[in-house]
Amino acid sequence: MSETEFKQIYNDNYARILRLCMGYVSGDTDLAKDLTQEVFIKVWNNIKTFRKESNISTWIYRIAINTCLISLRNKKSKRFSDTLLTEDILQKEEATQIKEKQYQDMYRCINKLSATNKGIILMELEGLAQKEIAAIMGLKHEAVRTRIHRIKNQLTKCVNHE
Repeated sequence: MSETEFKQIYNDNYARILRLCMGYVSGDTDLAKDLTQEVFIKVWNNIKTFRKESNISTWIYRIAINTCLISLRNKKSKRFSDTLLTEDILQKEEATQIKEKQYQDMYRCINKLSATNKGIILMELEGLAQKEIAAIMGLKHEAVRTRIHRIKNQLTKCVNHE
């Protein structure tokens, strides 16, 4: 693969992968950027193993999810395991717009989900087709549809503090 082709793949997928990583790290932009960079290093190093049995973005999403999960497992710190917003983030939130606060609440609630459900809802929020999500996660389309419905109900209750 040429450098030009890789740059195109990078440009087409960077923003989506960054947002996916943001969901896994509770909106920590710096860590999300680091993870995204790690994902694209893995893509570059392993592009020759891509079998073209699925869309390349599906393959990149799978790499991103695995990279985020491995990172979370390896860094068992309060920063990742605590689902409540820290004092530092709360102080920053006071200076941001209301919409930013809503994103933080949503990330907090998403962090309470299982790893599989977290991956499903982050891809759903990204606008991926449910069939593609099913292929990425190795689940049946009907199961993904049902899970998305249940996850949305769960997140609504969490965000509304019910």
